[in-house]
Amino acid sequence: MKIHEYFTTVKQQLDQTLSQESTAMEQAAQVLAQVIEGDGLIHVFGSGHCQMFAMEMFYRSGGLVNVNPLLLPHLSITPVAKLSTVFERMEGFVKTYLDMEMISEKDVMIIVSVSGRNGSVVDMAMVAKAANMKVIALTDTDFDLHASSRHSSGKFLKDVADIVIDLKVEYGDACMSLEGLENKFAATSTVLGMTVLQAVTARTVEILWEKGILPPIWTSSNKPEGDRLNEAYFYRFKNRISSL
Repeated sequence: MKIHEYFTTVKQQLDQTLSQESTAMEQAAQVLAQVIEGDGLIHVFGSGHCQMFAMEMFYRSGGLVNVNPLLLPHLSITPVAKLSTVFERMEGFVKTYLDMEMISEKDVMIIVSVSGRNGSVVDMAMVAKAANMKVIALTDTDFDLHASSRHSSGKFLKDVADIVIDLKVEYGDACMSLEGLENKFAATSTVLGMTVLQAVTARTVEILWEKGILPPIWTSSNKPEGDRLNEAYFYRFKNRISSL
């Protein structure tokens, strides 16, 4: 049954990620802890469905407070999905968008893109590097074996990033197949990427705690104490994080 086959595939990819990407995840957590210690922000960017990763890290129960999700409407699959494909391939406009955000060299940029080939993600990585931010990429590092970059530089996201965490997906993300069916189906990058980000978050909190620093963590607003515990964070970051 495909239910069991999908679970088995995801488990295999997760095990491969833990085995092969632990060093990169540790490096990412160390950077995030340094950013929080320095009162910087963690900017998270993706296009299309990869905007989910910014949403996952932002204003999330148990998540880090210092997260600024870069949810550019042009790159959203709503209200018109195809427009996100058009805009994610374009160069030149993400710098204007980032200039409207509160950024600093104390910050870090996380970019998630399975292909890593489109103009917007490569541009964002370059703009962040130009602003003296470290760039952490979650991507399929083998995608360049199958397709060329759409950026004028010829580079992929992995070529610009300081830390690269390889998502252990199959080419094109989908992993299931049926005899006689041309297209594969059932993607795994969301499960893998979300797990990586939550694991890196967990390690970041651990590093801060080991240093004697109180980690800034959102509490569920549905818990009785949630509003009280979160109030100070709203006051502290409301003028720095546009989505708050």
